[in-house]
Amino acid sequence: MADKNNSQPDVNEQIKVRMDKLAALQEAGKDPFQITKYDVTHHTDEIRAIYEAHEKELLGDRPAVNTDGMDEQQAREAVNADYNERRAIMDASPIEVSFAGRMMFKRVMGKASFCNIADLKGRMQAYISRDAIGDDAYADFKKSDIGDIFGIKGFIFRTKTGEISVHAEEITLLSKSLQVLPEKFHGITDTDMRYRQRYVDLIMNPEVKDTFVKRSQIIKEIRRFLDGRDFMEVETPTLVSNAGGAAARPFETHYNALDEDVKLRISLELYLKRLIVGGLERVYEIGRVYRNEGVDTRHNPEFTLMELYQAYTDYEGMMELTESMFRHLAQTVCGTTEITYNGTKIDLGKPFRRLTMNDAIKEYAGVDFDTIKTDEEAKALAKERGIEFEERHTKGDIINLFFEEYCEEKLIQPTFIMDHPLAISPLTKKKPSDPEKVERFELFINTWEMCNAYSELNDPIDQRERFAQQDKNAENGDEEAQHTDEDFLNALAVGMPPTGGIGYGIDRLVMLLTDSPAIRDVLLFPTMKTLSKENQ
Repeated sequence: MADKNNSQPDVNEQIKVRMDKLAALQEAGKDPFQITKYDVTHHTDEIRAIYEAHEKELLGDRPAVNTDGMDEQQAREAVNADYNERRAIMDASPIEVSFAGRMMFKRVMGKASFCNIADLKGRMQAYISRDAIGDDAYADFKKSDIGDIFGIKGFIFRTKTGEISVHAEEITLLSKSLQVLPEKFHGITDTDMRYRQRYVDLIMNPEVKDTFVKRSQIIKEIRRFLDGRDFMEVETPTLVSNAGGAAARPFETHYNALDEDVKLRISLELYLKRLIVGGLERVYEIGRVYRNEGVDTRHNPEFTLMELYQAYTDYEGMMELTESMFRHLAQTVCGTTEITYNGTKIDLGKPFRRLTMNDAIKEYAGVDFDTIKTDEEAKALAKERGIEFEERHTKGDIINLFFEEYCEEKLIQPTFIMDHPLAISPLTKKKPSDPEKVERFELFINTWEMCNAYSELNDPIDQRERFAQQDKNAENGDEEAQHTDEDFLNALAVGMPPTGGIGYGIDRLVMLLTDSPAIRDVLLFPTMKTLSKENQ
C-alpha cells in the first residue's frame, strides 16, 4: 500500500523504525497492545459544543477588546491581556474530558507540542506539555508516529488563535501504527487502492467517512418512516433453490450437508409475498441480493435492496408512499428537498411527474406504440431505428428497448414511468382497461431507475401461465428468465389479497442523496478483482 500511495522515501525503512519503537516500548513494559479499554467521556464535536456553551455562560457579556487608536505593539499587548483574562476566568472552572482517536498531525516544540486527534465525529487539537504529563510520558510522545492511536485526558481551553483544544494532563498510547499512512497533502491518489483499502480511505478522507455516516442515517430514516406506517421488518432466505423475482443471472453454489445445488437470491419478492399470504399485511426487508452481472458506475454484483409489500393497495398506493418517503429522506438527511447531483438541481419537493411508458416513447422518440399492433410491426420499426433485438423478442420487449434508447437519458427530475408491457412484467397485474399492459411503475431520477413497483399479480392461474412463458424464454436462451416456482404458486392458490409492492436500490438512493459519482463510493467494500501476488 505505502509504495503506491506515499511520496515519502524509504517506506520499508520507516516501517522498520516503527517496529523498533514498538519493541522498545514492550521491553520497557509499555506494550500498547496489552491495553484492553479506555474510558472515553466525549467525542470531539461534543467537546467543542460544551466548551462553547460554557464560554457563553461565563463570558457571554464580556465585550471584545477594542484596539482602535493603538499602535501595533499596544494592540498586541491589549489582545494578549484580554486573552489571558479570558483564560483565567475559564480555567478557574475547567471542564475535564477524556477522548481518544488517531493522531493525524504532530508538531514538537521543545517542552511543549501540539497534535491533532481524529475520532468518529471529527478532529481535535491537543496541547501536550512536558510539565503537565511528566518527563517520561513526554519523551515517549515525542517518539510517537502519525497514525498512532491515543487516549487523552485533560481540560478544554481556547488557544490564542481561537482554536478550541484540550490541554493534556494524561496521555496514553492505545495502539501503535506499524504501517505508514499516505502523505497528508497528496492522500490516496489511486482510486482502485481507495476501494481495496477502505480503512485507509476513511482515515485520510473525512468526506468519505461522512458519506457512510449519511448512508447509515438514510437506512435508519427508511426504517423510521416505514415503522410510522405500521410496516413490519422481516428476514427471508439468502440461499434459495429457485432464484426468482427479477430478470438477472444468479450466483450458484453447493450445499454440502444436503448435497444440493442452490443459488444466491436475486430478489426479496417471492418470500415477502408468501408472508402477505400468511396475513402479515405490511412487510419489508432491507438485505443483500446477488446478481451475476457486470460492474460499472451504477452496478455491483452484491448490493442492498429494500422491498416492501402492502396488502389492500395497488401501484397508486406505492407511488404515494415512494414520493412521501423520498421527500422525507431528502429533508431529514440533506436538510432540503432540493438537492444537487453533479451540479444539477433535482427538486424532490414538487409532485413527481407521471408518464406512461408509451407516452414517454411518443414524447422523446416520436413513436406511438399504441398504434403498433403486431410483433412484426414492432420489429420492423426497431430495424428502421437501428435498435438491436433478438428474434424471440415481442412487441413488449421492443417497447422496452425503445424506452431505454430514447427516454431514460431525458428523465432528470423525478418521474414515474407507468404501465409497462405485459411481456416484461411476469409478476404484475394486468391493467383491466388494456390487457397488453400491467399496473407497474419505475421511478426515474437523474436518468436512473430508482425503484420498481407493481400492483402484484395474485391470480395463481395467470401466474402459472406467466411462469410457463418465462420457462420458454429460458429454453430459447434468455439467461435472465425466471422459472416456475411451485411453492410460490401454492401460496397464491391459498390466496393473496390485492397487494402493492416495490423494490428500491438502496445504494443508488445513497449515491443520489450524497452526490456520489459511482456505486463503489457508497459501498464500504465493493467487489474488486483479486490482485495477483506481485501487485498486492
